Amino acid sequence: MIDDLDPVIHVPKRLAAMAVLANAPSVSFRFLKDHLQLSESDLSKQMSTLEAAGYVSSVKDGHGRGSSTTYRITKAGQQAYDSHCAALRALIGGA
Repeated sequence: MIDDLDPVIHVPKRLAAMAVLANAPSVSFRFLKDHLQLSESDLSKQMSTLEAAGYVSSVKDGHGRGSSTTYRITKAGQQAYDSHCAALRALIGGA
């Protein structure tokens, strides 16, 4: 049961970001930062980890001050998130 938890997603900040991304077609960096109440550097670190795992993809628009980044959950990320949530439900439910 515990082995089914995904160590990349299990970190609370990353789990929260994945929950948002699993319920939206795409989300801006600014929205995630404000919604999750994280600093820019902390969110950047968390999203880089998710991206390195192949769970999210990002699109950068522009350069410098006026640039924006948009994130999207990948198919692998959706599957990992769904599996992680099922493992959490099984753990909490005592199954």
